[in-house]
Amino acid sequence: QVQLVESGGGSVQAGGSLRLSCAASGYISRYGCMGWFRQAPGKEREGVGVIYTGDGSTYYADAVKRRFTLSQDRAKNTLYLQMTGLRPEDTAIYYCAADFGTRSGANCPSFVGDVYAMDYWGKGTLVTISS
Repeated sequence: QVQLVESGGGSVQAGGSLRLSCAASGYISRYGCMGWFRQAPGKEREGVGVIYTGDGSTYYADAVKRRFTLSQDRAKNTLYLQMTGLRPEDTAIYYCAADFGTRSGANCPSFVGDVYAMDYWGKGTLVTISS
């Protein structure tokens, strides 16, 4: 079993920055996919970005490319999401997710669009962007 705990959410003005963290514990493989998803009020959950933990390759949704950056600290089993240039439409609950079912990471890119495919989920952290 894998536990994921998000932190770092909060309220900022448009144009500002935030960094979200996701601490993973439990049975964690060195190789897998971890990612961030978000759900805005009244909208469907959508992918933000996914990282292949084996080599750090990253994959992003078009809406956040060049503004958001995924990174990891493997020693701490922690995933980060650095968000810059925040917009009111980025307001959402942000969820961390993980899947360690495939060693190669070949399916990591597909998780960005396949929202509920990952095996493990955190409870989310709220990000609010004011205009």
